[in-house]
Amino acid sequence: MYLVVDQHLRLPLSEIEIQGIRAQGAGGQNVNKVASAVHLRFDVAASSLPEPIKQRLLEQADRRVSRDGVVVIKAQRFRTLEKNRADAMERLAELIRRAAHTDKPRKATRPTRASARKRVDNKTRRGQLKSLRSKVDY
Repeated sequence: MYLVVDQHLRLPLSEIEIQGIRAQGAGGQNVNKVASAVHLRFDVAASSLPEPIKQRLLEQADRRVSRDGVVVIKAQRFRTLEKNRADAMERLAELIRRAAHTDKPRKATRPTRASARKRVDNKTRRGQLKSLRSKVDY
């Protein structure tokens, strides 16, 4: 079984540790009896992710990634364990997707000669307009 992150990336479920815990907050008597929330733990260093993705995942400024390199996700949005488990898995997949995505490097370009000329002309025109606002000296 795998967690499908995207079309190129799949994680074995054996690398993900899921533990049922009791949820916080409202829920009546049921909240004290049933472990419906989920703690998901994923050790980035010991995973089968490609090295560049591991590096970017650990460098993310995300409070869910501990100093030890373990991703901890607590899911308690839903009232059932199954829905919370699916929610935690999807949030982990989204975290990895963000780490896997790299922006295309920007190519430095220069403004065209016409646009530079236009900018300078505009500045000159604005300067003249502002100079007309000053007090008249007779």
